[in-house]
Amino acid sequence: MRFIVRVVVNAFAIWVVTLITALQVVVTPFPPGETLQLVLTLLAVSAVFALVNTIIGTVIKIVAFPLYILTLGLISLLINGLLLWITAWFTQWWGWGLSLGSFWLGVVAALIISLINWVFGIILRPQTRRS
Repeated sequence: MRFIVRVVVNAFAIWVVTLITALQVVVTPFPPGETLQLVLTLLAVSAVFALVNTIIGTVIKIVAFPLYILTLGLISLLINGLLLWITAWFTQWWGWGLSLGSFWLGVVAALIISLINWVFGIILRPQTRRS
């Protein structure tokens, strides 16, 4: 259930980022490219992003642990941008999916996606009852 919620929130965050034209992030939907296909493409890109973040992101974060300490965590911005760029490369390979204008715009887009995920994480986090 958590994975599905994470995919839906990521899809929403990616859609919000595509609305900011200065970031040059474009989602190419499945043919014929109507609204349903756009939503399904956003969900598919979000699922790929979640898998890339889980598999490749974990390995990169373990290897880059000394850089996290050295940069006080700021390297995470570059790593998140790299993971978004890998997702864009992987989905464009099939002829649909995410397209980024440049790596640095991808870093900014990844920052915005992270902020949206953080806000939704606070909202959707289960509350504990105090007795």
